Amino acid sequence: MPTIQQTYEMNATPEEVFDALVNPEVIQDWSGDEAKMNDQVGGKFSLWGGQMFGINTEVVKNKKLVQDWGYDQWDILTKVTFIIKANGNKTTVDLLHENVPEKSLKSITEGWNTYYLGAMQEMFEEKNS
Repeated sequence: MPTIQQTYEMNATPEEVFDALVNPEVIQDWSGDEAKMNDQVGGKFSLWGGQMFGINTEVVKNKKLVQDWGYDQWDILTKVTFIIKANGNKTTVDLLHENVPEKSLKSITEGWNTYYLGAMQEMFEEKNS
């Protein structure tokens, strides 16, 4: 199954980026929707009214977050890895989304850019510029 690999540059510190990935209040800021999320291994999460859901499988504070992701239209789990690295006064986020169903590849790729990491990027641009 296909893999999505993308890199985003955030106008924020690694700590701010990590917080934006795991803090439900901050997720609500950039997503515009209710979120259930935490920073614990084994912690379950739910986004966009339960449309996206999963579990944290690896958490390295301010550096790495690995999650098993489900989508209400899939019968499998996919694997999402966020690698967070300081890059001068900004932060780079490397996204690796593995095992994406072929039928969803285009919409999920666009979703990362529009609704998830792209939206987070916009939030930081507005907040820290």
